[in-house]
Amino acid sequence: MTRRFTYRLADYCTSLLLAFLLVSIASFAWADNDDGIVRVKSAVPMSEAINRIKADIAGKGIKFFIEIDQSRLAADAGIKLRPSTLLVFGNPPLGTQFITSNPNAGLDWPVRLLLTQDDNGDVWAVWTDFEWIARRHNIRNRGAQFKMATIVIGSITSTITSK
Repeated sequence: MTRRFTYRLADYCTSLLLAFLLVSIASFAWADNDDGIVRVKSAVPMSEAINRIKADIAGKGIKFFIEIDQSRLAADAGIKLRPSTLLVFGNPPLGTQFITSNPNAGLDWPVRLLLTQDDNGDVWAVWTDFEWIARRHNIRNRGAQFKMATIVIGSITSTITSK
């Protein structure tokens, strides 16, 4: 094989892998086009889902900012709330590119991932769709970065979709 053919084959395989990842993400996550909310059902209980996601974030070298137990805050205020925990994390070299394109995008960065339990006891990972964020802030010059963010969040949340 020639070197050129080998590089073309490698590029083709990389493209196929990327396409596969995007299709895989789409197969277990859905976003409502109107509100930009993406939800993934967890196969594990809330505490395990939180632990798996935090471990994956750390393993990827992504900066973890804070874990907010919203149900505990509600209980402290005398309000009953189903289990609900907000995780805030991000990759500043990636996320700040959106803010440099439109400073208002800082409303949506760093990433916020909500883990919540519904009335049936099912646990869900919920976040804002990155393409929706791009439209919201009229960001048109960061397509590759938004695609990368989508792949990363899909990878992170895939850690909770199987036992």
